[in-house]
Amino acid sequence: MENRTNIDIQDRTFKFGVRIIKFVDKLPHTLSATEIGKQLLKSGTSIAANMEEANGAESKSDFIHKVSIAYKEARETRLWLGLIKAAILPDATEVGELHTECDEIVRILFAILRKARSTRANPRQ
Repeated sequence: MENRTNIDIQDRTFKFGVRIIKFVDKLPHTLSATEIGKQLLKSGTSIAANMEEANGAESKSDFIHKVSIAYKEARETRLWLGLIKAAILPDATEVGELHTECDEIVRILFAILRKARSTRANPRQ
């Protein structure tokens, strides 16, 4: 199921995961930042892991399922970044940059899903 778009998004989500790891390590050591950081670390790194699984999918349905999970994780990651920006680090530029990148990843994954679902429904596309 691997093609050029999947390779590009895999690389992008991998790099995003690395940025999330480094960002979480810089969060303040408060109860809220620690708990949200744990959630952010799980969801933010899960995106690339699920895209890796999607690239090795055994069928179109399996591919769609794995990308769907990556999409949900990206949406969750976007939420955690929004909460950090609103309540923990409102003036941190890095949070805004990560939020913007995450939003773009969400949109890309949605487009991949939409295309995959439409070609499953109409194989001639």
